[in-house]
Amino acid sequence: MGAFVFAQQNDTSYQKRVLETSEVDLLFSYYNQDGTHAAVTGGEGTEELTDATSTIVLRMPMNEDDVLTIDVGLSAYTSASSSNINPLDGGINVTPFDASSGESRKDLLAYINPTYSHSSEDRNTIWSANAYVSSEYDYFSIGFGGSYTKLFNEKNTEISLSGKVFLDKWNPVYPIELREGFFDNRITGNGTYDPIFSEFDKETRNSYSLSLSFSQILSEKLQGALFLDLVSQNGLLSTPFQRVYFADFEDFYIDDFQLADNVEQLPDTRLKVPFGGRLNYYLNDLVVLRTYYRYYWDDWGITSHTASVEVPFKVTDKFTLYPTYRYYTQTAADYFYPKEVALSSYSFYTSDYDLSGYDAHQYGMGIQYRDIFTTARVLNFGLKTVDLRFSQYDRSDGLNAFIITLGTTFVGN
Repeated sequence: MGAFVFAQQNDTSYQKRVLETSEVDLLFSYYNQDGTHAAVTGGEGTEELTDATSTIVLRMPMNEDDVLTIDVGLSAYTSASSSNINPLDGGINVTPFDASSGESRKDLLAYINPTYSHSSEDRNTIWSANAYVSSEYDYFSIGFGGSYTKLFNEKNTEISLSGKVFLDKWNPVYPIELREGFFDNRITGNGTYDPIFSEFDKETRNSYSLSLSFSQILSEKLQGALFLDLVSQNGLLSTPFQRVYFADFEDFYIDDFQLADNVEQLPDTRLKVPFGGRLNYYLNDLVVLRTYYRYYWDDWGITSHTASVEVPFKVTDKFTLYPTYRYYTQTAADYFYPKEVALSSYSFYTSDYDLSGYDAHQYGMGIQYRDIFTTARVLNFGLKTVDLRFSQYDRSDGLNAFIITLGTTFVGN
């Protein structure tokens, strides 16, 4: 949805360009988390992770009606949990609560997402087409999609339909002890270490989504929106390097690190159905109340509720504060089992706590600087906005995280 407008728009004989001049968004975020339920080590172990992401979004008017947007990003992360795909390549004592020094501890994700949009002469119809390509060390994704938007009732009513397709390819990386030819004379346990692991036959994952949204200006101060998504996935939906430990298998160790009985096994299809709405209320010239709710269901057994509120407060003509709060709760997937609870006879199992039942709270504060006259300039671009936000995330299973984001928008001459 575009920015909310709280007054009716009258027709005019002068037709403005969809985008008057080129705009550039420069975005940076830093994310840090920690916890004790790493899926890489079967639901027990460090979840320490840091991620730094830089993004450039360039919007260029091609003519009066068309806009080309190019979104390019790089994300570099260091992960203690993924480093333990191979915990044996560093350190004297091997433990799931310490990071190894191997190559799997870090990665770089790069992506490009171009979008072309066209608006009709009366600006009541908008269609767009987009593509997406991303790559990281064990995953490659290509996608495409499009949308169609129609505005009615003097642009007070908006209906939008969009669809996306992602065709992904794994380069599977398995835990070191499950790879062919593995041997280590430090293994301890009763009997012979004999996991039931076999490599996945499928290495592709396809995702298809269809989204419908409806937005309505209800009064001069109130706007509402409803949305519905249908998402279907098929292919390799398991993560190849996430260990599972069975209740009916003997335990084997190297130092304090338990060797996998298998990797997670999940169905090769998944249907997701989220739907919800937004309600924004203009209190006065200083405060706007923004609320959001979403209900989610999938055929793996997860249901969830998300509710959030944001209260932008205009401090001056140029500065706005954004206090935010978000609550999330979900039930566990049918296939989730804590460490050493699943049996080897089960068809599907995982110890990924992202698929467990939990509650989460997110608290945030942001400050935005906005200058519609772009008096500050860098080269040939005027500085339009600066947005700085901080959020703290706390989950009931012990995972804690924070994220800092900085965004700037520059406008060309």
